[in-house]
Amino acid sequence: MRRRKFITLIGGGAASWALAARAQQPVTPVVGYLSSGTSAGFAQFVGAFRKGLSETGYVEGRNLSFQFRWAEGQEDRLPALAADLVGRQVAVIAATGGLHPAVVAKAATSTVPIVFTGGGDPVKLGLVASIARPGGNATGAINFSPTVTAKRLELFRQMLPSGRMIAVLTNPTDPGDEAPVREVQAAAAATGQPIHIVNAGGERDFDAAFAEIKEYRADALFVNADPLFTSKRARLVALAEQNSIPASYAFRDFPLAGGLMSYGADLLDVHRQAGVYTGRILKGERPADLPVMQPTKFNLIINLKTAKALGLEIPAKVLAIADEVIE
Repeated sequence: MRRRKFITLIGGGAASWALAARAQQPVTPVVGYLSSGTSAGFAQFVGAFRKGLSETGYVEGRNLSFQFRWAEGQEDRLPALAADLVGRQVAVIAATGGLHPAVVAKAATSTVPIVFTGGGDPVKLGLVASIARPGGNATGAINFSPTVTAKRLELFRQMLPSGRMIAVLTNPTDPGDEAPVREVQAAAAATGQPIHIVNAGGERDFDAAFAEIKEYRADALFVNADPLFTSKRARLVALAEQNSIPASYAFRDFPLAGGLMSYGADLLDVHRQAGVYTGRILKGERPADLPVMQPTKFNLIINLKTAKALGLEIPAKVLAIADEVIE
């Protein structure tokens, strides 16, 4: 009896030690990745985000895991996806693909830290109290500057014959598009440039948008910076080519896919910065104390092959300031 009792005590002690050891092991943090886009369209941005995390010591599969939630261009899915991540008690929510996912995430939680990327004004959207001191549970990196839209329009106009009507493609379902639309309208009014706003809230609207561009006899297209357009860039570039319409875009991915030109922030670096912030928050820093990062460098990319196919001669002064010329 004594021997059996001794063995039982030893066995129970071993089980207790095992439970205690497991309790002392650090819990692997989970990052909830909430995006309005698709996994395929955002693959390179997820890669940049992972790179930023690795710079702070976090590597997926080693000391970090992900929960991905993709709205796939259907903005009405975002509230349920955000609520699901909050319910799973993720450590941080990375809200990407415009600022709308961040707005939805912030409505779902006031305690889970949120790191966002996107264009638009995070102060006006209620995400942060100010750029320098966000307050609350959200901060991030934005790819928009009040001057970049006007500068892109100016560069685009220099590539086109004078007097051409320019269509402006925007996504009416994304609140982040409102500020850039106001900027391009103000810039156009200041220079006397005729423009026509064309809406596309999903890929299903692209054909109708290009039909409207033709109907209004617009000779060129200014594509607003929007995650829908970025994730569907191959389709937009193809439609512009089919309709022989010179088009200006916000990001380098478009001219790499055959678009005429782009002028804007380095989108991959914006997502890398968001990864760095996520890592810093996992280490204990508060979103309230991390200023929203803004782009300081904007790149002009020109696809000379596309320009020649469109019969456009790019002015030497524009080529001279280009950061990259694709031939």
